Amino acid sequence: MESRREHDAPSASATPGGSVPALTARGLVREFRGFRAVDGVDLDVAEGGVHALVGPNGAGKTTLFNLLTGFLKPTAGSVRLGGHELAGRSPEAIARLGVARSFQITSLFAELTPRRHVELALASPTGLGWRFWRSDRALARFAGRAGELLDQVGLAGHGDVPAGSLSYGSKRALELALALALNPQVLLLDEPTAGMGVEDVDRTIELIGRIRTGRTVVLVEHNMNVVASLAERVTVLQHGKVLIEGPYAEIRHDPRVITAYLGDSHAVR
Repeated sequence: MESRREHDAPSASATPGGSVPALTARGLVREFRGFRAVDGVDLDVAEGGVHALVGPNGAGKTTLFNLLTGFLKPTAGSVRLGGHELAGRSPEAIARLGVARSFQITSLFAELTPRRHVELALASPTGLGWRFWRSDRALARFAGRAGELLDQVGLAGHGDVPAGSLSYGSKRALELALALALNPQVLLLDEPTAGMGVEDVDRTIELIGRIRTGRTVVLVEHNMNVVASLAERVTVLQHGKVLIEGPYAEIRHDPRVITAYLGDSHAVR
């Protein structure tokens, strides 16, 4: 595996769009008992852009996502954030370097309010962490910023209700607020609209469009309308490899993409 020595970091090359990449992967491999779920993936995510990872079920999207965020260690290859090597680091260490993620499945505390969720997320980098029970006053310093983040994701009027009482779409919005509390340089979103109705999907598209300002976003998404609305660049995976990459307007008509989606004319439209 590549050394973590920062002064050995190679110079970043421009992405196909001409931007310097914020996040890169080279030769990324992940094997499970001889099966290569990710097989030699190269990836350049342009700074300040929205980059979508798409593909049919079993293409390797979630495995690649977990490699980028440290929830899996690569069998081989490199993941870099600027001059930092991420491969082999813990998810917590990667988050401290500026990479935050949401999850496909919500994992909130049902009785805890959205405000307290966000206050705890803001406290986590300070060393206070889960010692909050020693004094509620210890979290008071984060109240203002927590309110700002809840307002940013459309939950200003729901800050003091149990998180378990929120609608599914509002729970996903709260998860975005928790990720934003880490002030990430790169935000990775795992199926942000999974399980949503049309209205919640539209609201989530609008929300991501707002929170992307000043940061880089990578999203795994099945809904191609979401991809078309948000992503400047799309990487299509198949069998753990990059099948094609480019702007959505170009890849959606590519015969390889249509074939990858089993010929479903509605999968990519």
